Amino acid sequence: MLKLLAILSVVILGQVAHAQTPFYQGKTITIVVGTKAGDAYDLYPRMLAEFMPKYIPGNPNIIIQNVPGAASLIAANQVYNVAKPDGLTVGAIYPALYFEQLTKKPQAKYDWTKFGWIGNPVTSNHLLYMRADTPYKTIEDVRKASSAPKCGASGVTSTGYYMPKLMEETIGTKFDIVSGYQSGQDIDLAVERGELQCRSFTLTAFFAREPFISWRKRGFVNVLMQTGAKRDPRLKDAPTLYELMDTYKTSSQARSLAKVILSAGEFGRPLVTPPGVAADRLKILRDAFDKSMDDPALKAAAEKRRLDLDPATGAELESLAKEVMAASPDVVQNVEKLLGGK
Repeated sequence: MLKLLAILSVVILGQVAHAQTPFYQGKTITIVVGTKAGDAYDLYPRMLAEFMPKYIPGNPNIIIQNVPGAASLIAANQVYNVAKPDGLTVGAIYPALYFEQLTKKPQAKYDWTKFGWIGNPVTSNHLLYMRADTPYKTIEDVRKASSAPKCGASGVTSTGYYMPKLMEETIGTKFDIVSGYQSGQDIDLAVERGELQCRSFTLTAFFAREPFISWRKRGFVNVLMQTGAKRDPRLKDAPTLYELMDTYKTSSQARSLAKVILSAGEFGRPLVTPPGVAADRLKILRDAFDKSMDDPALKAAAEKRRLDLDPATGAELESLAKEVMAASPDVVQNVEKLLGGK
């Protein structure tokens, strides 16, 4: 009897110890980043990988896996369809991938509303830069030009594609969009070589890294437009798209389209999990993200690295995902037209 009790005690104590061991202890979380290393979309998850582990029970290791291509569509499909829903894989993807699902593109093998939304470190307002040695000094110059400037893009859900297209629909500009670049860095190199004249992307990236720091110092490019509700203090001379829509008396229909398209900026630089991750593990990741964003050390690191912070919670992104996917048929038709569909 005593021997049996001893065995039972060992079993029970082992079960208790196992129950008390955090799931993430001794494990590794992989963040699948849909761009090349060093791209602005890569900088945020790398920074979070430094800080989130201390806020996750068990202090797991976090590593980065770069899967660039197709404006992060490859990475999104991989996270959604291939990764196990065990809470050990996170995606860092482009914010406008819902366009692909809204317009029923067959390559979009995911449901935007079913990703597990962890959070977004920064709202992404956008800009359009133009090489300073071109004839296009203002938006009016672009509107009146006999030859459209060439802008680069990695895919239709990248800012480089949909923002110039939105400008065409709302304020009457014309751009020759050259798509298919693997990353933003490749586009910038093409601009330096003179193959392209312009690119649209985020303000955060423009102020965060090279070559833009050097470009600004030597006046290599001009910023012709930005998308915020008001002008960024660092770009006092660049009009907002809203100002331009007022100037050119944009129709209410085109303004409605702009609202849906610009919602991508609210998704910012989202972190997601595959669908089906257990609620308690998603909560752990969300809490770790929120606490990391409140960490004074992370804020100091972001300032040192010139990375803006304006976070949104996973719950906020989850709600926004449902909202954009409930767009009316008319809006969806206009989105499809803007992206070169039917």
